[in-house]
Amino acid sequence: MSESKKSQQTQLVQTDYRAPGGFAALQTGIHYASTVVFENVAAMHGTRWQQKSGYTYGLHGTPTTFTLEGRLAEIEGGKHCVLAPSGLSALSLVNFAFLKSGDHMLIPDNAYSPGRDLGIWLQRDYGIAVDFYDPMVGAGIAELIRPNTRLIWTEAPGSISLEIPDLPAICAAARARGVPVALDNTWSAGLAVRAFDLGVDIVTHALTKYQSGGADVLMGAVITCDDKLNEKLELAHMHLGLGVSVDDSYLVLRSLATMKLRYEAHDASARKIANWFTRRPEATAVLHPALPNCPGHEHWKRDFTGAGGLFSVIFDTRYTEAQTDRFVDSLRLFKIGYSWGGANSLCVPYRMQHIRKAWPHKGNLVRFNIGLEDTDDLIADIEQALKTLG
Repeated sequence: MSESKKSQQTQLVQTDYRAPGGFAALQTGIHYASTVVFENVAAMHGTRWQQKSGYTYGLHGTPTTFTLEGRLAEIEGGKHCVLAPSGLSALSLVNFAFLKSGDHMLIPDNAYSPGRDLGIWLQRDYGIAVDFYDPMVGAGIAELIRPNTRLIWTEAPGSISLEIPDLPAICAAARARGVPVALDNTWSAGLAVRAFDLGVDIVTHALTKYQSGGADVLMGAVITCDDKLNEKLELAHMHLGLGVSVDDSYLVLRSLATMKLRYEAHDASARKIANWFTRRPEATAVLHPALPNCPGHEHWKRDFTGAGGLFSVIFDTRYTEAQTDRFVDSLRLFKIGYSWGGANSLCVPYRMQHIRKAWPHKGNLVRFNIGLEDTDDLIADIEQALKTLG
């Protein structure tokens, strides 16, 4: 049909106009699509979503999401990446890719609480055996591996208690038994540790944190170097129907260029404040991997190059929960909220006795996320709030 014979309505739906080629910009374009148009039937039959060599349907990716996946894999030193709607969704994807009823998996006792709860749910409702292990077990994890163990989770460090496990030892024991090891690497953002070099098979991230940097995006990622592991991940990703917003993908892409600078700024400020806290009589312990007294410090020193913005403080037992809660409420610059990696500093009290099986500390724990405010201003804010302890 010629242009002159098109009705106005058809012209509104389908146009013959094509923008000129040769456009180039620094930022990745935002490509919206649910339906993807094929050049011909042969192209439709010849394109496979698993290979990511072409486009089949919006759920399986557009140039925007493929670019983000490629860049995240590159940062981590991996080969393959799939995106998920949140960090917890990334954990779920790994579990559903590698586990079925009758299988067994190991989760560190200090793991991200929703990840622990996910394991409990899979055990209760899906017949998957789960054991929670001491994160400092190291090579001793070999004794916990069963004939039906199909997945070992690690977290470095625990996002509240901040222990750094011996990842190479755990990975070596797991590899000897043919069990894949997954690492929640959100804390290091893929910047502070080369997980695949230490023997890790699968890496997950909550891109909600440092990769986004704006406290305004929910997204996760799963990265691997292994083609066969990736095939299982891609299949589970498709069956679960996981998709992410291309607008959110663009926001993460836009933030990647500044991520290392932001991470280093969070790190420097957090170390200064954590060291300041070690001299305060109100605290009996400061849990920060770069401090010698933090469990796993020797592993951090050996395997890591940075420490990010998180640390926790154990308050003296003379302070009640009501008093430490009042301290948190009295902070002015620190906001009360979960997560980390954004510009704003955050603070959350945790009741560790209700979370961990064997928690050695008696005092109340408060976790700090150090943002990008002036470090001395944050110290002054903490100092004024400490006066409310009484």
